[in-house]
Amino acid sequence: MATLQASSMAVCMKASTGSSQIRRRLGESFTPKATLSLPKIQNPATSSTSAPTLSLPKFPLRGFGDHHDQDLDMMRSSSSSNETTSLVQMENMHAVLEAVSDRVEMHKNIGAQRDNWNNLLLTSINAITLTAATMAGISSVLSSSSSASSPAIALKLSSTLLYLAATGILVVMNKIQPSQLAEEQRNAARLFKQLQTQIQTRLSLGLTPAALDLNEAMEKVLALDKAYPLPLLGTMLEKFPKTVEPAVWWPRKVRRNPKTTSQVSGLGRDYYSSNNNNGWSGKLEEEMREVSKVMERKDVADYLRLSEKALRLNKILAISGPLLTGFGALATAISGGISSAHGIGAAAAVVGVVAGALASVVNTLEHGCQVGMVFEMYRSNAGFFRLMEETIESNLRERDVERRENGQVFQTKVALQLGRSLSELKNLAASRWRKNGSDLEEFASKLF
Repeated sequence: MATLQASSMAVCMKASTGSSQIRRRLGESFTPKATLSLPKIQNPATSSTSAPTLSLPKFPLRGFGDHHDQDLDMMRSSSSSNETTSLVQMENMHAVLEAVSDRVEMHKNIGAQRDNWNNLLLTSINAITLTAATMAGISSVLSSSSSASSPAIALKLSSTLLYLAATGILVVMNKIQPSQLAEEQRNAARLFKQLQTQIQTRLSLGLTPAALDLNEAMEKVLALDKAYPLPLLGTMLEKFPKTVEPAVWWPRKVRRNPKTTSQVSGLGRDYYSSNNNNGWSGKLEEEMREVSKVMERKDVADYLRLSEKALRLNKILAISGPLLTGFGALATAISGGISSAHGIGAAAAVVGVVAGALASVVNTLEHGCQVGMVFEMYRSNAGFFRLMEETIESNLRERDVERRENGQVFQTKVALQLGRSLSELKNLAASRWRKNGSDLEEFASKLF
């Protein structure tokens, strides 16, 4: 009996010791729900039980993997949120792509329409003007044979009306400049097509657009809409500006950390000593800076000068055409009311015929040679080089080379846009040095 009690006490001590160790390992939060129940010791003479039973404590394992499950849930929710955001960004970028594709077609169609305007209006005005001049000449012949001829009066009246109609149409045509309108729409279609290709390339590479990329694409679309408006009334570009400026069709960006060019150039060789320079070097920066100076000094200045000449010529022709047709109408109207004995009537008839012929020549030079289109082309070319300058300067202002475009890729793009090879681009950067006391007369672009 004593031996049985001693063994029971030893079992109890081991169980309590094990329980305390398990409690220490699992922590205070894992409290046992069941207590240790000791078997009742009965007299073996009176007990029918063959052996005592020991029920071990059952510790709850609830919460052992709760933190792990919570982490998995958080990861799943975060992954789901990121996927939803990516899908939304992709849908927004596709929406921008659809809008850009639609604008490409709109500007193409409207450009073709306004080019037809130029051709049809030019043909119609020249036909009206030459018809009026012919009628004025025939009426002067009939008037010399009989002073009160009804056919002569009818021809003079018709010639006057035709001259007045040609004058009114010319004023409107010279105001809107259909050839310049067509060139604006062609430029807009080309630039929207370029933006469309950029977006398609980004999407085809599987790159998920960020919010910054989406905002940048929308800003480019709105800037193009502002630079090349579709309506004629209210928002039409001024066809005869007081000062000639390069065309601007890109959004003005403000850098987060703007640095001056001198600050960037003063970084020194130690700044590029590491291998992680994103393709940039001090020598490449100097080359790009010199290319930008050449474009500003040569290309932009030259195209602005040509734009001013084209604008001056277009103004002269736009004023001369309606004046000549107006003189023709006035001369034809007074030629029949003045006595031909003094020779004044014959002189007025001659002025009417000659004015009509000269007006046809002037209109053909202005709208047939499309002087307005030439002015817009020169202005757009100056804007193209100004955009390249700002792109180069914005990359050079960025102190962190990792935030720039890759230097080698950027150099290749600049060379292709200027129609040069990489070696020719390096030679262009060295063209600033004087030779025989004078600068080398070399333009940055070899394309136009």
